[in-house]
Amino acid sequence: MCAIHGNRGVVYTGPGKVEVQSIAFPELSLGNRACHHGVILKVVSTNICGSDQHMVRGRTTAPSGLVLGHEITGQIIECGRDVEFLKVGDIVSVPFNIACGRCRNCKEGKTGICLNVNPARPGAAYGYVDMGGWVGGQSEYVMVPYADFNLLKFPDQDQALEKIRDLTLLSDIFPTGFHGCVTAGVGPGSTVYIAGAGPVGLAAAASAQLLGAACVIVGDMNPERLAQARSFGCETIDLREEGSMEDKLEVILGEREVDAFVDCVGFEAHACGCDHGKEAPASVLNSAMQITRAGGQIGIPGLYVTEDPGAVDAAAREGALSMRFGLGWAKSHSLHTGQCPVMKYHRPLMQAILFDKVQIAKAVNVQVITLDQAVQGYADFDGGVAKKFVIDPHGMVA
Repeated sequence: MCAIHGNRGVVYTGPGKVEVQSIAFPELSLGNRACHHGVILKVVSTNICGSDQHMVRGRTTAPSGLVLGHEITGQIIECGRDVEFLKVGDIVSVPFNIACGRCRNCKEGKTGICLNVNPARPGAAYGYVDMGGWVGGQSEYVMVPYADFNLLKFPDQDQALEKIRDLTLLSDIFPTGFHGCVTAGVGPGSTVYIAGAGPVGLAAAASAQLLGAACVIVGDMNPERLAQARSFGCETIDLREEGSMEDKLEVILGEREVDAFVDCVGFEAHACGCDHGKEAPASVLNSAMQITRAGGQIGIPGLYVTEDPGAVDAAAREGALSMRFGLGWAKSHSLHTGQCPVMKYHRPLMQAILFDKVQIAKAVNVQVITLDQAVQGYADFDGGVAKKFVIDPHGMVA
């Protein structure tokens, strides 16, 4: 196989730098032992994630040489001996969580914190810092372990390719946004505030609508991203403007609090108003406790890290943030953190796409690029464009 195929991938080479390089063709192996439960995929589509940008900006301890990419959709070209329920030719969505299916957490559905796939800590992902050293999928080919457990097979290949711009988002961004809303308690008639209008925030906004929210409000500092949120029916707040959050909510809702709050920003948050150019890593979390009603829920799919070399102070470099936690306690808030367990949601969300109940690619403004355009895609994404970049390594996306 290696003699027949070459392979190329997007490689992190240092802060602010990525390159498309030749990389090893994947093998069905885990270190020195065969990976009989794995498959090799020809990548159909693979997405640039905001979480990737944290690494590329130098805000993590990611090592140079890391092959990036954890949002993968592919076609199986080789199956390990023990793969029983998938076959060569199947088109599948790959959850960004790597999960064994055997440990206590996997059996409880907590696939984001599998105990067997990362020697350093619970949980693993492709192409991500501290997530087990797995090779990423912003590449032409990639190996996926525990295939029968992890992979979601699309029922019809032609239909899958027709809707691939939407289905490619099942590997991370759509389930992550949906998870943020579910853990924030969003349901029919809810009023919801989404912090951040990047791709995950936009996916969360679309998810809130799918869950029946009465009013979805999206806050950001980027006019283009706010316009994208308004394009599918969201209310918006420009966080560069002065004034209290409560006053801004009252103009929209007639009330000064929301039922549910979803943090889609994470640790690189900024202050609001005249200080919007300054980093304030706990600002979104403090806003969440400030404007969520007593007894409300706060979903936190936004990424927070244990080490941030570029943080504004020594405490934040270790992930220690100055939160007004007493306010959240006094208001009996429920806060839910951590990676989305993608497998909990990806099949029902696939059904919603296939039966035209949601237009998630339109909501997040998918733009398809080639593998050779990935470096520019990273630069444009970091510049704040209101697009979700999907890499098409083999020209398979219509």
